[in-house]
Amino acid sequence: MSHRYAGISWNPQKRAYDLMVAAGVVLYLVTFLALSSLLHPAATAETLLIRGFGSCAFLLLNVVLCIGPLCRLDSRYLPLLYNRRHLGVTTFLLGMVHGAFSLFQLHTLGDSDPLISLFTANRNYQSLADFPFQPLGFLALLILFLMSATSHDFWLRNLTPRVWKSLHMLVYAAYGLLVAHVTLGLLQSERSPWLVAAMGTSLALVLSLHVAAARKERELDDSTPKAQEENYVKVCAVSEIPEKCAKLVSLRGERVAIFKFDGKISALSNVCRHQNGPLGEGRIIDGCVTCPWHGFQYQPESGAAPEPFTEKVSTFRTKLVDGCVWLDPHPLPPGTYIEPSRIGRS
Repeated sequence: MSHRYAGISWNPQKRAYDLMVAAGVVLYLVTFLALSSLLHPAATAETLLIRGFGSCAFLLLNVVLCIGPLCRLDSRYLPLLYNRRHLGVTTFLLGMVHGAFSLFQLHTLGDSDPLISLFTANRNYQSLADFPFQPLGFLALLILFLMSATSHDFWLRNLTPRVWKSLHMLVYAAYGLLVAHVTLGLLQSERSPWLVAAMGTSLALVLSLHVAAARKERELDDSTPKAQEENYVKVCAVSEIPEKCAKLVSLRGERVAIFKFDGKISALSNVCRHQNGPLGEGRIIDGCVTCPWHGFQYQPESGAAPEPFTEKVSTFRTKLVDGCVWLDPHPLPPGTYIEPSRIGRS
């Protein structure tokens, strides 16, 4: 958690993760260059580097886009979210090297400025077969740069979570631009069935995971119970909630995490104030609800972060009747203390 600007620090877990990512990137590039030089002996070193860095960046972007829906479908993938920013920044750096080599090889030997040449060398915008694919890659790289440059908590706080989230949702626009970039570029020139199959597989995987995750989320939203006595809603049995974990329910379009801990029941908004992470998929650690994405913590009774942090989420009134949890669907102001319901007392 960060309540002021601070430089990025690497704990041992992050260092190990970054070393693993770097080793994987180096191994991929070495393998790609070795195989490509054997299969395409006439290709120049610049061409092989362009394709190696570009394909590695596109592969990592597919991984980044798959992490979110995988975590929605199976909580065992949640640890992958902790360092997803690092993977995204690595994707941008690889894409930047790919773009720099491409710009140097294709646009620096002419009479015009390389960036101007990038957009004017091919003006067949009305032709699908000859559409200028390079500007599409440039626009995608620009989006990835904006996301990479704002990946620190300093920007999250100053842009506000809503604006920051909207900005980072542009990753889907970048992905669409890159799919078009590869389809109109490499696939048009190579016409290899293996490349077509690889592109189709990656696109189908990303889309199918997002559709499956959306369906699961829709099922949760559609299971909203109706208010009963005194506007309280019967949501679940106490026995359905694991100790120091939560049962997630959807009420009036808002998801609520109902936690059980030390013989008590408390309910608070499921949305973490950091990056809208799912608090209901986290655990209570050291007496605080801990977001599974980046470790932001909130007191379950009040929804307030422990000092000196200032983040707050909404809380909800609860009561227990015959071993069942009843919930008032009206959220209280963020940070409002509510006495937890005691298990064994009605």
